[in-house]
Amino acid sequence: MSGTINWEALLAAATEATTHAYVPYSHYRVGAAALTEDGRVVVGCNVENAGYGVTLCAECGLVGQLAMTGGGKLRAFTCVNADGQVIMPCGRCRQLLSEHAGPDFEALGVHGVVSMEQLLPDAFGPADIA
Repeated sequence: MSGTINWEALLAAATEATTHAYVPYSHYRVGAAALTEDGRVVVGCNVENAGYGVTLCAECGLVGQLAMTGGGKLRAFTCVNADGQVIMPCGRCRQLLSEHAGPDFEALGVHGVVSMEQLLPDAFGPADIA
């Protein structure tokens, strides 16, 4: 796995994305970056809200940018805090990523590169609804 992925570039893009985060409550900046199957890099940052339940994780912005720039599937993903340390997506975001992950999806997590199945085992998806 991960032979053709430039993880350093994705980490740099995710770290840069943290500078755009809107975090007046927690002050915890998160940035996410992903490589699409067609070679684009999409990014997102977290956007908080006084009504905590409507706060948007960085992965939400990333998937929005994926849709806005032509759609497709994600090939590689990582997210970081403001210090550039790799962090793991929350459960909701793992589900969001699984919906948009391509068949060869890989994520750089805190314990190295993992597949979608390792990131979200036995995921519920479109095939379960059909």
